[in-house]
Order: sequence, then C-alpha cells, then structure tokens
Amino acid sequence: MSVSENIKDIKQRIAQAAQRCGRSAEDIQLIAVTKTLPITVLQEAYQCGLRHFGESRAQEFRDKIHVLPEDTVWHFIGHLQTNKIKYVIPSCVLMHSLDSMHLANTISEFCEKKHITRSFLLEVKTSDEATKFGFDPDEAVESYVTISEFSHIQLQGLMTIAPFVDDINQIRNSFRKLREIRDDIYKRIGRHQTLELSMGMSQDYEIAIEEGSTMVRIGTSLFGPRGR
Repeated sequence: MSVSENIKDIKQRIAQAAQRCGRSAEDIQLIAVTKTLPITVLQEAYQCGLRHFGESRAQEFRDKIHVLPEDTVWHFIGHLQTNKIKYVIPSCVLMHSLDSMHLANTISEFCEKKHITRSFLLEVKTSDEATKFGFDPDEAVESYVTISEFSHIQLQGLMTIAPFVDDINQIRNSFRKLREIRDDIYKRIGRHQTLELSMGMSQDYEIAIEEGSTMVRIGTSLFGPRGR
C-alpha cells in the first residue's frame, strides 16, 4: 500500500482501539518515525497530512529538521548521548527519551547556558530487556518529581518501549505499568496537567492505546521495513 493508504489504515485502527476502551481517537497523537528514510518520503508523508515526525539519531535529526515546513512538530525518540545534545535540544519540540539523571542534569546545564526551556518525557524501563534504556520503575516517581523542579526542563509525561515478544500479556503489562506510574505521579504532584503516555509502535500500538497511550510512534507500518 502507499503511504496515504497506510495512514488511513493506521488511523482507522487507532480509532477502533480507542473505541474499544471508551476513548476518543482525537486524544491519541500519531508520530511518524522516519529514521533512515530519505527526505522524499518525509515530504510525501507531510503532503498526506502528517505533521508530527520522530527521529532517533541525533545527527540525522539535525540534518532533517529543515527539510519540512515550519509547522512540522519534531520529536526525538532515541537514546541521546550527552555529547550530541547540541544537535537535538535546540530544535526538538518534545524529547521522549530522558532516560537518566545524568542526562537530565547535563541537558539542564545546556539549556541554562542557552537560555532556553524544552519539553521532555521521562523514559521508564518497564521490561527486563538489557538493551533498553530508562529509569527503573521503582525510582521513576521520585525521579520525575525531582526533575520537574529543574527550571529549564518541562516534564510532560512518560515513555516506554514494550518488550519485543509474542506474549501479548507481557506487552500489555509493560504498558499498564507505565500508566500506573503516571497515576502515582498524579498522587504526588496533583492533576494540574494531563501527562502524556508515549507508548506503542507498529507491532503493538493498538494494545498501547487500550492501556492508555496518548502518543504512538509508528514507522514500519507507515513506510515499510527500512535499513538500520
């Protein structure tokens, strides 16, 4: 199928998943993950109506942010090394992968020097996979409260990546754990803002929506397999 047909299919699936759990599809943001894709594909997706794009490599993010019109909303969704902060933070509308206190402190210092404030999601490691980054679930609430006091960091919610397994229950439990952490944060800081839950990718976004996701990060289902 074409990109436009894929978008239509995914939006329909998002709507159906939302309906199953009594939610509105309008409450779920589709983010097009464009890692390794050529500029022409991004332009096609933009022409088809997509405005939210996510990159996971710092230098690729830096090189792509100027190729689409100014109303494009750029997300950074990958692990960010501290020496590459300068490529991402100035132009990123929302970084989903604030995954350690060290990174938070370094970004805070960078933003203070640049006199900027940026928005972030706290990444939580809700599975046991060794390759995953993120805060331990047991420390996530306390870390969120601590970082929320940083003057140049605006926390907007949480992100996780479910385990790459066939067991739907494992996947669902991973997403449910993130939602429960969000609810624990509400208990600590109050519900003066609605916290985002960035969870769900091509293979599991419908489950994520059923468990409360407000942002789904879709690449393969939109654009097909891509190189690494």
